[in-house]
Order: sequence, then structure tokens, then C-alpha cells
Amino acid sequence: MKNKTYNKKKVLVVFLAAVAVILGLIGRLCYLMIFDAEYYQKKAEALHEREREIKAARGEIVDRNGTVLATNRTVCTISVIHSQIKDQERVIEVLAEELELEPKVVRKRVEKVSSMERIKTNVPKEIGDKIREYDLAGVKVDEDFKRYYPYETLASKVLGFTGGDNQGIIGLEVKYEKYLKGQNGMILTTTDARGIELDGIAEDRIEPVPGNTLQLSIDYNIQKYAEQAAQKVMEEKQADGVSILLMNPQNGEILAMVNVPEFNLNDPFTLTEEFLAVNAEKQPAADAKDPEKKQELLNQMWRNRCINDTYEPGSTFKIITSSACLEAGVVKLDDTFQCPGYRMVEDRKIRCHKVGGHGTETFVQGVQNSCNPVFIDIGLRLGVDKFCEYFKQFGLLDLTGVDLPGEAGTIMHKKENIGAVELATMSFGQSFQITPVQMATTVSSLINGGVRVTPHFGMGIVDREGEKLEPFSYPERKGVVSKETSATMRTILESVVAEGSGKNAYIEGYRIGGKTATSQTLPRSANKYISSFIGFAPADNPQILGMAVIHDPQGIYYGGTIAAPVIRDIFDNILPYMGIERGPVSETKEEE
Repeated sequence: MKNKTYNKKKVLVVFLAAVAVILGLIGRLCYLMIFDAEYYQKKAEALHEREREIKAARGEIVDRNGTVLATNRTVCTISVIHSQIKDQERVIEVLAEELELEPKVVRKRVEKVSSMERIKTNVPKEIGDKIREYDLAGVKVDEDFKRYYPYETLASKVLGFTGGDNQGIIGLEVKYEKYLKGQNGMILTTTDARGIELDGIAEDRIEPVPGNTLQLSIDYNIQKYAEQAAQKVMEEKQADGVSILLMNPQNGEILAMVNVPEFNLNDPFTLTEEFLAVNAEKQPAADAKDPEKKQELLNQMWRNRCINDTYEPGSTFKIITSSACLEAGVVKLDDTFQCPGYRMVEDRKIRCHKVGGHGTETFVQGVQNSCNPVFIDIGLRLGVDKFCEYFKQFGLLDLTGVDLPGEAGTIMHKKENIGAVELATMSFGQSFQITPVQMATTVSSLINGGVRVTPHFGMGIVDREGEKLEPFSYPERKGVVSKETSATMRTILESVVAEGSGKNAYIEGYRIGGKTATSQTLPRSANKYISSFIGFAPADNPQILGMAVIHDPQGIYYGGTIAAPVIRDIFDNILPYMGIERGPVSETKEEE
């Protein structure tokens, strides 16, 4: 009797438990159907939806006059959807032939079971259109964009280039990525359980938003002429490279920046013959076959020497020493000096470039003659503390803020390590290093009335009609030197071109100021030199500053002989183009 009662209770418990489970399941089902219905409906839809990205057109890059320097070409991406292919062998045959790929490569991708497999990107549009005409089930032809540079090598190390994903890699392309990249769109299609796209169901489409147009301060015509001038002197002097920088010293706008040898922006991963020839001694051509070595060579080929590399400025730095000494009042224009061809500083004999010496000369004549003993004397008068103060005041210890990635900083002695010999050599531009863009920017502030400008390329974002949507602004710092010191320096530097070491930069009818330099690279035993010249015009109200730096020229290597004529020839062509008219020719020059 007891067993029967126990069994009945057991059955009842099991029954109630089953009922409870069933009620729980019903409750859960009701909850899911009523309260979580939207969530699971979206999950179900997601299983039957396929997304295909629509690439946004990258924004164009134009020069100050609207000339297009970087644009896009329509290309295609060819993909296959495994589940939708009906005739696999035909698909392999067509794609291998039209895309010029090995059939086994195409087969491997076509047979791969995936939602979508990419066969080839950056396919010319005409080929993509041809593949589309075959109307092969499972083959998708999506239009994409590839960066295109109409002038190929023009300003290659400034503009930079993009990678396979159309994102900037170097130069302005990466610096202004957020403005140029745009926003990709999307195509959304619906499929059945097998992954086959369903007919009769409209595609959802989110249109891409193209990138913005970036306007630069570069002038195509000025850039082109500067490149031709750089290429000419590089070939004539068999130099390792030539850099030219042209900027407006009043506002920092860079009109041209050249670094030859340049490279082809439409084929940036191919080492140029010119680059390999120049670097043959350092890097044998065989190294280019090794992937790591090749990448090192590519990085070198892409380097912008105006921004990324430092050098000893040599005598162009005398502009800075002169300005500091005049500002501090330790020298006057008519102070006299003696140059026997050298100066003893402690136990060191430091020579002048003129072996026999310049004899008696005033400070102004010392600048005109680029006399090292004169600058050693005024540098020692200034002293270490004041020299370092002005070095900092002029901005030489800071980056210029130029809108290109990878700007190198100044390499300078620590103050406590500067003795009389170090101060003497620094006074005429040796034993420390700066970048060309730093040199040009600092000199600009010393001739424009004392305003430290920010060198830059980006002027703003414009619409398709060239109207500015978002102009860019850059910081300035006033009071670097007094207006009086700046005016004095302009007068002195004009006399350097009219009467002194910079006479090879003289152009009839134009007032030009400037300074030459010849510096020796390290190690000194290599006997390699850098020749340079900085010039500006008009001397009384500078509108253009030009700098030429020639790396390791063969034969005659003096800056006044080979670098000054480069800037003269450029100025002779671009000053009229800029609307800067010639003035009357002085009688003394007419007589000559």
C-alpha cells in the first residue's frame, strides 16, 4: 500500500515538473516573440544580408591656382561569391584570361568557400566593364578609385602617395588624411539560406561621401621651373642630390620644394635608376633584390631632405650670428677687424677661406667677404650665454611646425659643453646641424621685420569651384629681432650680392639680398661638401626667399660659384611671373 502511494506521488512530482518546464518554455517563447522580437528579427536578417563596400573618392590636391596635382582614376575590384557560382570552370577561364593571372591562382580563390573572395584589385575600368559583360553568376565587379598623379614626379617627396587601401603613406597625403579620405558607402543585398541573392528585393544603398579638395601654396609653374634648375645643376656637378626651397618670408607659404632625384608617384615602390646610380657606392643594386634591403632603399628614396635631414649650414648661418650681435649691440657696422687668414682660439688655429687673409676690413666688409675671423671675433664678444639665448629666441631649438611628417630637430651642443673653440666654430655655422627648412624659416624672420612665421603648404579646403570652405591658419611670433636690426640685415645682405661673395646671384634691375655657404660634411676626411645659397627679393620688401642646397658636388664646390647662380636663374624667371617688376639699373652696373 505504501509503495503504491509513493509511486503516485512520484508520478505527480514528475508530471508537475514537466508542466513547469513546459510552462517555462512557453513563457520564454512568449517573451522572445513579444519583447525580444525586434532583436532576433535583426539577427535573422543579418544572416541573409551581405554588405559590399563602396569606396569614396579621395579628395583632390590642387596648387594655389587650381592646377590638379593629385586626383583619382576609376578602377575595379573583381570578387567572387562561391555559393552563387553556376559554372565554375567558365569563371576560372574568363578571369584568368582577362586579369592575366595563372589559372591555378584563380582556381584556388574561386574554390575557396567564403562569403566573398577578392580576385584582383586596381583592375583598369575597361577590363572590369568587359568582365561585367560576360554576366557570370557569382562574379562581382565593383568600381573603386586609385590615386593618380598627372605630373608623376612633380613634388613627389612633398605630395607623398597612398597605399593599396587608398590611405596616405607619406607626405601631404598622410598629413591631411582626415580631409582627403572621404566616407565609404555600402550596398546591402538579401540572400536565401544558400547565400544566393534574392531577385525582386531592392538593394539598400548608402552613397559614399567624397573627400575634400586640399589647396596648396605650391605654384605648379614655379615648382616645375625649380625642379628643372635642380636637375640641371645635379647633372652638371654630378651631385648626390639637390634641394631647393622657395617660400614667402612674410607668411610662410611654400611656393616650391624640390628634392632631386625625385620618384614616380604613380609607381612609388620601384627604385628609380637615377636613385640607384647615386647610391651605387653605399647600396649595391643587388641589395634591391632583398625585401628588407629594398625597403631601406625605398625609405631613402622617399626622404625629403629639406625636412627630414639636418646639415651644417656653414656661412649662411652668418646671417643669424650677425643679427644676434647687432641686436645685442656687440658690433657696429663700421667696427674694424684684422684678418691674417686665420684666428687662434685657445690652442686651435681656425682658418679663413682666403688663405692670405682679408687684411683690415669693417664688419660689413667681413659679411661681404664671408670672413671667418670676423665672425669668430663677434661670436666671442657675444659670449656663450647670449649666443644660446639668441639661438633659442630665434626659434632654432624648436621645430618649425611645417605641415609635413618627420621634421628633424636641431642637433646642438649642450650649453655646458660649449667652450671658446665650439663658440668660435658655431659663429660661422659649423659643429651643429639644422634642417634646410629651419634655416629658411629663421632667415625669413630676420629679414621680414622680426616675425617668426610657420612654413606651410596647406592653404585650406576648397569646393569644386575653388571657393574656400575652410581656410587654414598658422601661428606667428613677433619680436624675434627689432625692425631696425631686420632692416639693417636686409641692407647688408643686399650688399653681399651687389659687391661681395654673392655677386653670382645679381640680376640687373632687381634688388636681391643673400648669403653663400660651403660646408664640409662629416667625417671631414671624406672631403665631401655641401654648397648652398639663401637669397631674397626685393631686398627692401622681401616677397620671395629662395634656398639651394647641393650635396657633394664634384669639381668646384663653392656655394658662391655653383649655388648662387641656381637661385639667380630661378629668380630671373619667376620674379616677373610673380608680378615683381624690374627697377632702374644702377649706373655702376651699367658701366660694368
